[in-house]
Amino acid sequence: MISAFVILSMFILYFINALTNSLCVQKEIPEDKQGKVFRTINILITILLVSSYVEILFA
Repeated sequence: MISAFVILSMFILYFINALTNSLCVQKEIPEDKQGKVFRTINILITILLVSSYVEILFA
């Protein structure tokens, strides 16, 4: 189960990063701010994925 969740999580992170890149291009966010945007979104998505795994594990 953990291997399937890890693979799915990697796909989700890749897809979210692609969407974030599209957002940065569309909104014309400066290069120096893009790192902060990506870092924030990746941290929040990682927290979401870990909490959903814990919920599945203990449910």
